[in-house]
Amino acid sequence: MIRLNPYLSFRDTAREAMEYYQRVFGGTLTVSTFGEFGNPGPGLADLVMHSQLETDRGFTLMASDTPPEMTPTVGNNVAVSLSGDEADVLRGYWDMLVDGGTVTVPLEKQMWGDEFGMCVDRFGIGWLVNISQPQP
Repeated sequence: MIRLNPYLSFRDTAREAMEYYQRVFGGTLTVSTFGEFGNPGPGLADLVMHSQLETDRGFTLMASDTPPEMTPTVGNNVAVSLSGDEADVLRGYWDMLVDGGTVTVPLEKQMWGDEFGMCVDRFGIGWLVNISQPQP
């Protein structure tokens, strides 16, 4: 099996972000800190070296805190797409993702017939939500 999923980078907020996404999508979250993998240096012990959220619906999100010697590019470097035909579930995700975030394209019917919207959540991550319409 090959899995395609986003890997998100944060500056010191990976744990908070992944716990938030767990509340949005449910599932099992595993978190490993830099401290669990040895002596990371001052201020890094409690930061997230790797985290992974596996949901009952098959979603996988991975994330980490970026070490100080590296510079994360926040905002437009990552976007996550949620798509499917379970309209109520997708609208529920949308409602939670826009809470505290910014809607860049309202979730509404588009020229191709689906409902589509884009937002940036409160952690600076871009989301695309597409609700497919039933095919005749």
